[in-house]
Amino acid sequence: MFLLKNGEAIVETVDIITPLVDDPFTFGAISATNSLSDVYAMGGKPLTALALLGFSSCDFDIKVVKEILRGAVSTLNNAGVTLMGGHCFEDPEPKFGLSVMGTVDRNKILLQKGSKPGEIIILTKPIGIGILTTALKGGKLSEEYLNNAVAWMLKLNDTASRAAVDCGATSATDVTGFGLLGHAYNMVRETSNDFVIEHHMIPVLPGTRELIDMGMVPQGAYNNLKFLEGKVEFSPKLRDEDGLLLADPETSGGLLITLPENRLTTFQSVVDFCRIVGKVKEGKGKILVNA
Repeated sequence: MFLLKNGEAIVETVDIITPLVDDPFTFGAISATNSLSDVYAMGGKPLTALALLGFSSCDFDIKVVKEILRGAVSTLNNAGVTLMGGHCFEDPEPKFGLSVMGTVDRNKILLQKGSKPGEIIILTKPIGIGILTTALKGGKLSEEYLNNAVAWMLKLNDTASRAAVDCGATSATDVTGFGLLGHAYNMVRETSNDFVIEHHMIPVLPGTRELIDMGMVPQGAYNNLKFLEGKVEFSPKLRDEDGLLLADPETSGGLLITLPENRLTTFQSVVDFCRIVGKVKEGKGKILVNA
């Protein structure tokens, strides 16, 4: 964050992902949505972007490159963001993302830490993207579930971000590669608060639980759970599979927001989707997951 003299600050982020879907246009659009999310998570307004593209020049058709960029530009246009240029590099595995610059009111910036006991925890998109895209790679995902997952990954977090700022949210982050639990832990680590997460209240994408039972779980979910050992306490009523779901690495996930409960109605009147998933209480910087 770079402070300006007019009461605003510049925020800059960068994020790169590998393809989640076969269609290059859709991949570019998802990646751009994912990259913009970091600025929205801070309560900012993205203004410009630089594209970062890795590919094998010997194996990659230039038409595919153009489609990826066209998909990204379509998302940027929807968000009112200008693509200023970019850089490409040699890589055996395709990768694409954006470096995004935006501005934020320095007095209203949303940080990961700042929640207060008694506040509610809100999630603005369902989880399960990592599991669904793993199933896609394994040829186990139906077109219906794929289309639903893509629609959520293409959904910008701009409206939720503005609502969070206007409603006096005390902290926020976006749910991506560390999964719901990993990002929630980053919001309470080294604080005197705990997050109490209600498993039964968490929104989940259709088909996700069935695919977990079929073994369609990305390695990242197991890695996330291993990192969280000793940091998360699960109800004994929950299965191991429930923990994997909450640790599922998301792409272009929703915002995780803490908010005074008396501002919930106002928040709900602005956004088209949100779910209360828990509460903040005094503690020791842990996550407690109830059944």
